[in-house]
Amino acid sequence: MKIGLLFGSFNPIHIGHLIIANYMANHTELDKVWLVVTPQNPLKKYGSLINTYDRLEMARLATDNAENIEVSDAELKLPQPSYTIDTLTYLKEKYPQHEFVLIMGSDNLASLHKWKNYKLILRDYRIYVYPRPGYENADLASHPSVTITMTPLMELSATFIRNAIAAGKNVQYFVPDAVLQFMESKNLYK
Repeated sequence: MKIGLLFGSFNPIHIGHLIIANYMANHTELDKVWLVVTPQNPLKKYGSLINTYDRLEMARLATDNAENIEVSDAELKLPQPSYTIDTLTYLKEKYPQHEFVLIMGSDNLASLHKWKNYKLILRDYRIYVYPRPGYENADLASHPSVTITMTPLMELSATFIRNAIAAGKNVQYFVPDAVLQFMESKNLYK
């Protein structure tokens, strides 16, 4: 099975993430997409994330009825911070029957050279890239391992949602209803 891996802190998961995952699962040759919840991204400042298990639960709630999208807690089983190459190696060893494809935004492609062992990622894995505003011409876009997709451009971010909630704004329709109810029940991001 060919599985796309969409890594993220999902702080919180929102419809932009789901649209990207759905596009990749249904408009490319991927069989499934796994949303890999990252406990701590080494390139982001520590302390800005809510509890990992709350983010994992929101991702599960958001994908509860999804046909080809699943949530992975693989990075919770690995040392922190989470490095993509380590997770890819772990998943390849645990699921040798699957072929894994990395899914990332063009913003991440532009900074891929900062990632641990990024040359191994480019050598050993395919990368499907979705567009992000302001990152149309990443240097690695023409690399043979990279496929630029026609995923709908999403300008929605988790930062926008967190800031809106903190300001007392309504975020209905930006996140799935079950996620909104979960956030409200736990008073998250206020």
